[in-house]
Amino acid sequence: MTEKERMLKGKIYDPSDEELTTIRLKAHRLCKEYNGLLETDERRDEIIKELGIKGEFFSLLGPIQFDYGCFTTIGKNSFANFNFTCLDCAPVTIGDNVFIGPNVSILTPMHPLRFEDRNLYAKPDGTITDREYSKPIVIGDNCWIAGNVTICGGAVIGEGCVIGAGSVVTGYIPPNTIAAGVPCKVIREITDADLLSNHPELEN
Repeated sequence: MTEKERMLKGKIYDPSDEELTTIRLKAHRLCKEYNGLLETDERRDEIIKELGIKGEFFSLLGPIQFDYGCFTTIGKNSFANFNFTCLDCAPVTIGDNVFIGPNVSILTPMHPLRFEDRNLYAKPDGTITDREYSKPIVIGDNCWIAGNVTICGGAVIGEGCVIGAGSVVTGYIPPNTIAAGVPCKVIREITDADLLSNHPELEN
């Protein structure tokens, strides 16, 4: 397997690999350009295509930071507010109609727990690298991810969820629930009682 194939399969891989480095540096350059443009600049749409992000009819307010971009899929009508970080060393899948608040981080990379395995080392050619692996992240349709949420590798958020501000999501969140905390845990189910039509005080 190539190092890219190893990375996407969740195996230990070498991030200093030439192919991965080329894709990553391109993504970082494009993100920097995106962040320097006005929200109304049509060049932003071109940059999203150059990053290789899959999907259409989504909006990223910026600034954004992708590690690769091409390993991320974003559904229609989804939106990310200021300071969206997506380290997509494994596939990241964001569904339709997902609202993402400011300062949200989606982090697929994993590092060994033992420092002997985690620390930097020199390859025979002198290149400095480390050992990493990654786990995919899935966010279902119709979710609201509030501000300052961190979503870690391996997390799966079911459709219709609300994730409270400042949460750290590390595992599975069942559909149609409110979850919050560090680590993020289910608080309750979202029901018809939460419909705006049942809360006229919010409109009058």
